[in-house]
Amino acid sequence: MSTPATAPEKSMGLIPALYRRFQLMSSKLESPFLLLVRVYWGWQFAQSGWGRLHNLDRATGFFASLNIPAPHFTVICVSLLEFVGGILLFAGLATRLVGLLLACDMIVAYITADPSALAAIVSNPGNFYGADPYTFLFAALMALIFGAGRFSVDYLIFRRKGC
Repeated sequence: MSTPATAPEKSMGLIPALYRRFQLMSSKLESPFLLLVRVYWGWQFAQSGWGRLHNLDRATGFFASLNIPAPHFTVICVSLLEFVGGILLFAGLATRLVGLLLACDMIVAYITADPSALAAIVSNPGNFYGADPYTFLFAALMALIFGAGRFSVDYLIFRRKGC
């Protein structure tokens, strides 16, 4: 025969149950949050690429000042990546692949345009996360790691195919 549970024993069982309920409720925010991140940062990437495509001479001069090889060609490639990648990110199509490509783009931006901020990632993190590429890199990494969520073209495609 078992003995009745004491009040402290009952409350110890209640804490994990309440925490599990909290986890289940807060997990419902995942897809809306990923949608907001994708839409906002997809738009930002697309605008950045579009702006550079419409100012190729200025952007080429900037890339040349950073000693980037074939600056005109590189500006076109990077601008198209950000423009098209931003649109795909916005829609949630090929999200993880686009996230990988855009994250690589932002790492190269750190290396070429702000190497001191990249070097300060441990010694002075404020310089790292205060640099222009940081939020773009963070959003791209979120897309790569977490995917698009339920409110995306990716979800519609893969749900239909049973993946």
